[in-house]
Amino acid sequence: MPIDAISSLGVAETASQESDRGISQETAFETLSSERRRYTLHYLLQRDDPVTLRELSAQIAAWENDTVRDAVTYKERMRVYTALRQSHLPMMADNGIVRFDTDRSVVELTPEASELEVYFDVVPTDSISWSSYYLGLGALSVGVVAADLVGLLPFTLVPAIAWSALIAATFTTSAGVHFLRDRRMRLGREGPPPTNRGDGP
Repeated sequence: MPIDAISSLGVAETASQESDRGISQETAFETLSSERRRYTLHYLLQRDDPVTLRELSAQIAAWENDTVRDAVTYKERMRVYTALRQSHLPMMADNGIVRFDTDRSVVELTPEASELEVYFDVVPTDSISWSSYYLGLGALSVGVVAADLVGLLPFTLVPAIAWSALIAATFTTSAGVHFLRDRRMRLGREGPPPTNRGDGP
């Protein structure tokens, strides 16, 4: 077999292997580390059809400036348009997350983008994590039960069944708040995109 053919075959096999591996965790984190890329995903997830770069940049500019799309200025839109066209969309296209037709200025999600779904919950940066919250709540509950068992006042003044009901209600309420918060902080839901600024337990 000619060397050129062997070389081409090797490149094709490598590309196929990389495609089979899908989107790596490193790529997912890199993609979602940028607010504009998160906003891009959020908008594309809300649309069933491809969108124009003009439409996408206008909506992202509106979100960034906390206004409606019709109120976005030409300068605000072009600042986002240029960044998307020159940097964000090519990076996302290279990683198989979007299809970006530069000739038509049209963009859409790829089927592979669904692999990012597990990372779509936006985590606030200035609050404690839910895992830390539940760990603390669990430790507090164990402490209350232990104090009641050893007869420590004022814990013994409250019936054990009442403590059990209070602990169960606290965990149930916390879980409900957690569920609603996760729905509100998920990319692709209706409305404006979630931010990672201050919305923890």
